[in-house]
Amino acid sequence: MLMVRAIIRPEKVGVVLSELCDAGFPAVTKIDVVGRGKQRGVKVGDIHYDEIPKEMLLLVVNDEDKEDVVKIIMKNAKTGEKGAFGDGKIFVSPVEEAYTISTSSKGL
Repeated sequence: MLMVRAIIRPEKVGVVLSELCDAGFPAVTKIDVVGRGKQRGVKVGDIHYDEIPKEMLLLVVNDEDKEDVVKIIMKNAKTGEKGAFGDGKIFVSPVEEAYTISTSSKGL
């Protein structure tokens, strides 16, 4: 099992969630987050915005589904603006175990 964490622009969340659900990945946790990337925030005029609002989506998937999930997120979270930064980041890490609390069952 793998945990996919995607930090994306808030305006892209709806389409990403819809496409994930349509592809058979309806189980997602969404968290409002703020942060910055390598660009260290955004400067608009004299104002520097150090913390930029984003959304973090968390999914635990079977290993063989990783590529499909990453492709769906990449395709639908990208703004398409040439030279744009701030579209987000995807992190994939192993999950040793998962349990369903209501049934005490192990696994996805």
